[in-house]
Parts: sequence; C-alpha cells; structure tokens
Amino acid sequence: MSSADRLLMILHIGFAIFALGPLTAATMATPRYIRGGRPGIVRYLNRATRIYGLLSLGIFLWGALLARGQFDKVWLSASMTLFIVALVLLVIVERDQRKAVHKLEVAQAERRPATTPAAPPPAAKTAAAETAGTDAVTAPGEGPAPEPATDAGTATPEPASRAPLGEPAKVETGRIATLSGVVALIWIVILVLMVWNA
Repeated sequence: MSSADRLLMILHIGFAIFALGPLTAATMATPRYIRGGRPGIVRYLNRATRIYGLLSLGIFLWGALLARGQFDKVWLSASMTLFIVALVLLVIVERDQRKAVHKLEVAQAERRPATTPAAPPPAAKTAAAETAGTDAVTAPGEGPAPEPATDAGTATPEPASRAPLGEPAKVETGRIATLSGVVALIWIVILVLMVWNA
C-alpha cells in the first residue's frame, strides 16, 4: 500500500468516525425525547440523522473507491453489504422520526387549552335585563336562581386522565430504538472487519 493510499485510508476512517458517531448518537437519543414529548428536539435529531446519513453515504462511496475493484474479498463484500443494510435501516429510522414529530405536534396542539370567552358577571346580566324593558316585579324566591360566583377568566381544570405526550408515537419509539441498536451493531461489525483485514 503506497503512502497516498495509506493517507486516503486514514482520512476515510476519520471521516467515518466523525460522521457515524453523531449519526448513531442522534438515532439512539431519539426515543427518549419522543417519550418526553419534545417535538422540537426530535425534529432537530431528525435533521441530524438526515445530514449525517448523507455523509455516511459518502463514506460508502469513498470506501468503494479505495477498494479499487477488489470486491472478490469476502470481508470487503460483507462490509459493503452490511453498510447498504444499515443505510436502508436508517431510511426507516428517519421516516419514523418524521412521523413521531408530526404525532407529537398534533398531541401538543390538542393539549393546549381552548380559550373560551368568560361569562359576564351577574350584575351585568341584571343591568341588561333592566334595559331590555322588563318591568315585572317578582317576589323573593321567585324568578331565576342566582348563578354561583365564578372568577372571570378562570377555567375549570380538566381531568388528569391525559396520556403522556410520547404515547401517540409509541410504535415509532420502539421501532427507532430497535433499528438504532441494530445499526450500531452493524457499524461495529464493519469496523471489526475493516480493522481485522485491512
């Protein structure tokens, strides 16, 4: 191996470390933030997965150029096949991250309290009735029952039976966690094959 090839191999390994490390960290951290109901962070992790996923495609192409057509070596063919499998799994992870962001945003929008106009105070209702021209006199105890006094602008609390924010994206959380672990194992196997045989 010439010194130029050795330099290209070192750059290839360095590029792989700096691209696959953040990619693995982003995909492995996603389920925690989905369970926590944090769509902003999950959106950021999705963007990181997309960017570093494209960089990992560059790693694959760079490695294929470094192979110089020696695909008859079993370890090289196995590494390239595993890399392609990992890229396909990353496409599924990225899709599930997008779905989870959408579901979390919808769940968050449904949780926001609806603004309802406050009921006018009872004194305003009485004044409105007097101006409407009702001159009928009623005896005490007759007529409409007085309304309970409520503070204007306060709403009654809703029941605490809400599901956690990450609940709508439960399927995506499990699939992302599983596939991220499989992808991390694939990276380790490829690393061992490359170091062992290179």
